Amino acid sequence: MAYDEKSRKIIAVGKEAKEMIGKTPREIKIYRPLKEGVIADYQATLAILRYFLNKIKITRFFKPTLVISVPAGISSTEKKAIIDAGLEAGAREVYPIKEPLLATLGAEMPIQSPSGNMIVNIGGGTTEIAVISLGGIVTFESLKIAGDKMDEAIREYLKRKFNLAIGEKTAEQIKIQIGSALPLKNHKNQEDLKMTVNGIDYLTGLPKSVEINSSHIAEALQKELKEIVNGIKRVLANTPPELVADIMEKGIILSGGGALLRKIDDLIFSQTSIKTFIADNPLFAVARGTGKVLEKIDIYKRLTS
Repeated sequence: MAYDEKSRKIIAVGKEAKEMIGKTPREIKIYRPLKEGVIADYQATLAILRYFLNKIKITRFFKPTLVISVPAGISSTEKKAIIDAGLEAGAREVYPIKEPLLATLGAEMPIQSPSGNMIVNIGGGTTEIAVISLGGIVTFESLKIAGDKMDEAIREYLKRKFNLAIGEKTAEQIKIQIGSALPLKNHKNQEDLKMTVNGIDYLTGLPKSVEINSSHIAEALQKELKEIVNGIKRVLANTPPELVADIMEKGIILSGGGALLRKIDDLIFSQTSIKTFIADNPLFAVARGTGKVLEKIDIYKRLTS
């Protein structure tokens, strides 16, 4: 959220505000209301909720119902903060529902069936790994390793290897344009993707350009990807054998923006021996699931955290 401290007004939210990172004058501040899946700044969260709710013309005679995605490992205090922010922003009712359930619904998986479904939702702040059966979460892990930490890892790698300073927006662009979980070179006759990155030389303080490739990014993300794979292995180890058998037959489903990282499905398969698939349009799986719950809130109320 971009906020003008002089006029005390929100001037941009979402993608438009993100484009402003690192480019604003002093009086315009960029806030990230949520961090690692929970509220990091209550007032900013309240402001952004009001901004969205004002678009649907709330009155004292009409207050909407909100469904809000939350991490599977959310604490009771964090959950209360989200409900309080929603109510204070003008909602009639607030239903916090765990992200893996929403991602599973959005990925068109049979959430109510008596069989095991494994979802790995790699978002911005958290990676939610869960086994779901009969409309509930059987086992899960909520890792604070996801897209944002990958961007940080890319920045640190370029600093360490090339003495190059870049911003968080540039790191994300690198991840999207040439990022890969495994080196592409010689993989099915593929060539590494390449990109020229502009930044500041740490040693001289002067502008500097460096050409990097997808193998560099695979190397930069090794630690973060290993933690995600280890989280998947732990969840599988704690899952009843009957459900693991279902997962081995049906496979692991990946959703969230992180699922768009090239070769991440191949990496998980190589480490678990379980076939791994990327959900259709994975970036919006949680949003689609949230919409489905809102359409049939009476049916899905029991999913409330």
